[in-house]
Amino acid sequence: TKITFSVPERGFVSLKVFDILGKEVEQLVSGDYSRGTYSVDFDAAGLSSGVYFYSIESKTESGKTFRDMKKLALVK
Repeated sequence: TKITFSVPERGFVSLKVFDILGKEVEQLVSGDYSRGTYSVDFDAAGLSSGVYFYSIESKTESGKTFRDMKKLALVK
């Protein structure tokens, strides 16, 4: 699965995947990113079918913070 995200201005970005109980199952992104659009591959081969959530958080150099969470249905 490919997850695409956009960064409006340079800053630190974190992208994590959680199971239905809120346990973190994988951290896909953790680092500084410049402005632009990126995509990251999520290899769910070791996970069972079910509902997962992915959370993205961005903290820009100007002090702005963005957080969002999306639902992901994994069907094998």
